[in-house]
Amino acid sequence: MFTLSETSILAAILLVALGILGWGFYRARPFGKLGILAWLQSVVLMTPWLLFFGLFAAGIYINIAGILFLVVTSAGLYVYLGRQLRAAGQDAILKQRATERLAAASLLQANSPQPTVAELKPEIPPIPEEDLNVVKGIFGIDTFFATETIAYQDGAIFKGNLRGEPEETHNRLTASLRQRLGDQYRLFLVENTDGKPVVIVLPSRNDPRPMLRSQKAFAGILLIATIATSLEAAGLLLNFDFFGNPGRFKEALPIGAGIFTILVAHEIGHWLLARRHQIRLSWPFFLPAVQIGSFGAITRFESLLPNRKVLFDIALAGPAAGGILSLLMLVTGLLLSRPGSLFQLPNQFFQGSILVGSLARVVLGSALQSSLVSVHPLVIIGWLGLVINALNLMPAGQLDGGRIVQAIYGRKTAGRATVSTLILLALVSLGNNLAMYWAIAIFFLQRDQERPSLNEVTEPDDARAALGLLALFLMITTLLPLTPGLAGRLGIG
Repeated sequence: MFTLSETSILAAILLVALGILGWGFYRARPFGKLGILAWLQSVVLMTPWLLFFGLFAAGIYINIAGILFLVVTSAGLYVYLGRQLRAAGQDAILKQRATERLAAASLLQANSPQPTVAELKPEIPPIPEEDLNVVKGIFGIDTFFATETIAYQDGAIFKGNLRGEPEETHNRLTASLRQRLGDQYRLFLVENTDGKPVVIVLPSRNDPRPMLRSQKAFAGILLIATIATSLEAAGLLLNFDFFGNPGRFKEALPIGAGIFTILVAHEIGHWLLARRHQIRLSWPFFLPAVQIGSFGAITRFESLLPNRKVLFDIALAGPAAGGILSLLMLVTGLLLSRPGSLFQLPNQFFQGSILVGSLARVVLGSALQSSLVSVHPLVIIGWLGLVINALNLMPAGQLDGGRIVQAIYGRKTAGRATVSTLILLALVSLGNNLAMYWAIAIFFLQRDQERPSLNEVTEPDDARAALGLLALFLMITTLLPLTPGLAGRLGIG
């Protein structure tokens, strides 16, 4: 029998899901086959979430193997639909190009006068006239047909019609610009407010700048502070105040070092992928937190990103490295847990996370029914590492999760996700100090989106979208607690 609250949760999930799917179908139907295929992709992405949380609210538990099966099946269907969507899109592009060429031919035959760029531009761009004429010369009828030039910051916006594949067109235009003007300018291919591609050319002096010495010194101070808070978090877990008892350093060192190792693994993941894509990263600005050691680190890009695929790769690499290490520590700790282990945790501890509780139930079994459960220290370290990485996967601003959402779904969706995340954190913070601190950190330090990449139009492939789905799924299962009723049915408590 279900309680009233569980029935309400189930009904709310179904109503919200049906509302989102219905609204998506209504928006997609006017676009014909392309719209329906895109809508089906969103349905496929949502299906594992709906099944898992719908059954979860109904008191039906799906084990880890079932979850992985749902995610893998969803990813496979998403990739298949993506191929169908691209094939249909190619047909639509060919038809559009044919229509445009016929229209252009008719205009030429009629000898209709065409407005010049000089007549259209509202003001003179700040780019020198000689350079501006060279920039205009890189456009063509087979790449980007420019129809209007508008001054923008220190450069210019070129409106017109994209005549080729975005990635190939951007590469050709960039190579042509570099061949003619060297490294003086950067060419961006982005979407205008009306959703149409435009070209923006800016001087290279606007590129991101390397860190100043003062910034490096501040990063070093934060690093030392994070080491200290990691030791303090370890001391609190061992029931003493490290700051008040620094002589007990050796007792806090193993757990503190474990927490800091996960933080370092996270940053190494970012660094390795950034190096692979030849992107410079700033030094990490660690955010110390007494409760869990650290909230993670703020890392800035010191190079322009070539496309959204690179943004996704670098953003995902950190949580992937830190999360995998944390998960290995957690599972190893559960396997090493024996009666008389260092920590005796109340069984309610394992109700604080769907992921941690499920893994503990699989490994420890009936031991979770005891009021106190003996666990190895690696369980605590792994759990804290999962929380730290999950917090950084929240879809907000320049957090790793925010960058992932921006890379896959674009800037508009990323902005909405940021606002939604901050509202959710504000509500949760009414009963959780950790959520309040994290909401404040995001709002003041990382709520802004990442700057556009050079090619902002080309979307990441389907495999990356599926990996992003999996990362966000694991983030939710890490941070979302088990309900007492479901925990009881699983034998936790």
